[in-house]
Amino acid sequence: MWSTIIIIFIILTLVLWIWALVDILKTRFSSPILQVLLILMIFLFPVIGSLVFFQFKHRFMDSKRSFEPVFKSRN
Repeated sequence: MWSTIIIIFIILTLVLWIWALVDILKTRFSSPILQVLLILMIFLFPVIGSLVFFQFKHRFMDSKRSFEPVFKSRN
């Protein structure tokens, strides 16, 4: 019973860790150094680092969009 719970916990931890790592690599940050620091935080503290990243993700992101479409009016 306990071994099943531990295995499920380990699998969920790995999924959270990989999800955070992929999300960090895909996200545009305001500074490249911040991306490196977040990756280090994820490697050193996998569960806590992932949760902190997902909690404060929008504070770390670059607010400027790379693509802003211009739509023509129908008038």
